[in-house]
Amino acid sequence: MSSVCVPFSCNPEKRELRENKETMAKVREKLYVTVPSLFRCPISMDVMRSPVSLCTGVTYDRSSIQHWLDSGHDTCPATMQVLPSKDFIPNLTLHRLIRLWLLSGEPSSPEARSSRDHLRALLLGIQTGNEDLAVSLSKIAEFAKISGENRRLLVTFPGFDSAIVRALSGSASRIDVSENAISIIDSVFQENRDSERIRRLILDAREECFGSMISVLRNGSLRSKIETVRALKFLAMDFQSKKSIAETRGLLSLLASLLKDGEEELNDAVLSLLAAVSKTQSAKVELVNCGLVEMLSKMLLRSPACSATTAERCLRMLAVVSTCAEGRAAMVEEPSCAVAVVERMTKAQKAAAADAVAVLWSLCCLCGNVKVRDDVAKRNGVAVMLLVMQRGWEEHVRSMCVDLIKVLRGACKNSSEIGSYDTKTTHIKPC
Repeated sequence: MSSVCVPFSCNPEKRELRENKETMAKVREKLYVTVPSLFRCPISMDVMRSPVSLCTGVTYDRSSIQHWLDSGHDTCPATMQVLPSKDFIPNLTLHRLIRLWLLSGEPSSPEARSSRDHLRALLLGIQTGNEDLAVSLSKIAEFAKISGENRRLLVTFPGFDSAIVRALSGSASRIDVSENAISIIDSVFQENRDSERIRRLILDAREECFGSMISVLRNGSLRSKIETVRALKFLAMDFQSKKSIAETRGLLSLLASLLKDGEEELNDAVLSLLAAVSKTQSAKVELVNCGLVEMLSKMLLRSPACSATTAERCLRMLAVVSTCAEGRAAMVEEPSCAVAVVERMTKAQKAAAADAVAVLWSLCCLCGNVKVRDDVAKRNGVAVMLLVMQRGWEEHVRSMCVDLIKVLRGACKNSSEIGSYDTKTTHIKPC
């Protein structure tokens, strides 16, 4: 049987390390497949799985450009042109062309056929148990990391989806198996955000699969925890899947506890997932009871240790829990919450600034808490709100800003320079 050498963990000896690097280079060369340049994402340089176009006309893979924008950039990566809008639209024509290219037939080169033979043998080992499951999965995980072409091959390979999900669903008692299975799934999801079949298989076996994921979140390595959280985020594509994740026993409290570790990449992934799945009243209340408000407030105040992206995700989560009475009560009781929000508001991107406005409006206007109002006013709250209003807002955000100025100026000794405003804010209702 032909095979492709896949590197294992590196030996600390310099000579063997050099040999491993040379082996990896040879594997990359053998697995190289000529890809039309039009099909490559300008950011990742891999084949685009979900091509989308910015207002500049440049097309990127959805996951790559979303990560770029989520990182705080406001420019087109290819042209460095400032984006008047961060919206993007699917490039359906290019998507169809790539799809036709992917389905154009079996690779004809000996190297490509060797890759398929190698992958087929590894999957057979998983299905029959002829080889240690963790070893087979580790080889597939390394195979997936080599190139986008390898990940594309995994996505389209017959039997891959069911084999990996079967391995994950039966691996709760083996952390090494779970970690490798999740690493593979994370690679596949990042390569192809539209992997509907594997997503559906995982959700169908969610009790067993989520059990394995919880095991990794508790006892796995930092990298495996991040990959698990990302995989869960990819699964949360509709209301029902989000609800299923949020209602998994102990999962939300476990995710909240991970925020205490202070690792930035893990925190960003967890906050992004929590914002996606916290759609029900019960989910929000559970997170509040886990002490989430206190954790988010402390994270916001850890400047400059708290990155702009993490701070904006914190503001998003505070805005989410501010829509329930329990969340607002916890924010009122947490003395650093409103202060932290005010201090981050002017530095945040527009969407995060809107979240900050919503939080302050909930505390100062909806709850009418005098102490919070006075704390915000002492932090130059009126001046901050006037500055924020200059950014241009949708009507409901502007209404909240105006309401805040009204209540905050009552706490100021000198408010003569602030004019009269009339507003009706009816877009948020108490829970």
